[in-house]
Amino acid sequence: MRNSPLIRRLTLSAAVIGTVTALPAMAQESDISLSANAAVVTQYRFRGVDRSGGDIAVQGGVDASHTSGFYVGAWASSLDDDSFQRGDVELDIYGGWSGEIRNGLTVNAGVMAYLFPDAKQAQVALTGRNVIELYGSLAYTLGPAQAKLGTHWAPAQDSIGRQDNLYLYGELSSSVPGTPVTLTGRLGYTDGPVTYTDEGDAFDWSIAASVALDRRFSVGVSYVGAQGDYLPGEYRFTRDAVLGSLSVNF
Repeated sequence: MRNSPLIRRLTLSAAVIGTVTALPAMAQESDISLSANAAVVTQYRFRGVDRSGGDIAVQGGVDASHTSGFYVGAWASSLDDDSFQRGDVELDIYGGWSGEIRNGLTVNAGVMAYLFPDAKQAQVALTGRNVIELYGSLAYTLGPAQAKLGTHWAPAQDSIGRQDNLYLYGELSSSVPGTPVTLTGRLGYTDGPVTYTDEGDAFDWSIAASVALDRRFSVGVSYVGAQGDYLPGEYRFTRDAVLGSLSVNF
């Protein structure tokens, strides 16, 4: 005996509902996760150095990570070509591995390319266009607090005067229990040509606070600066400044 039209419709509906219900479970089983972020900052500082000419910068990025710990990502920021002289856009491409090697101890290592796709040809001929760095860090988390030590090393290349550049930093951060506030302090040290000092080395520093408005949005304020030697009338890229930010994560 053949099924009636009503029975066939009920059977088809049950199959469709079962398939739709299974889709979220299938998505949850994916080994790859994607995330994105965007921000507006009152000034773009890189290791204490101003790259936006004291102006507002728009920033954003996207990341893809695998359950094995490997990841790739891209991040971009607007620049001030008149002062920084590398074009109007910085694009960072990176990839590496991150994972917990023991309880509370996390390692992160990878390679990053700092790209300046619209730098003028005269600037490229004078200073080179892009910079490649290797990086690594160790972070230890205990309750709401985390301590991190890290390094970035750029081998000798045209864009940094055919010299290598070493950057070391330490960072302490902690959420404030019972509040949406996170505090972060950072001290960095550069040894190489990527400084604004006559000696070729410099410290940079920052103290920051961020407030999570909800799961996606946050606002922040920071005090940032670095060492620098300047002639009278020169623009001071490393002058101490108080910065603000508004960011969103997807």
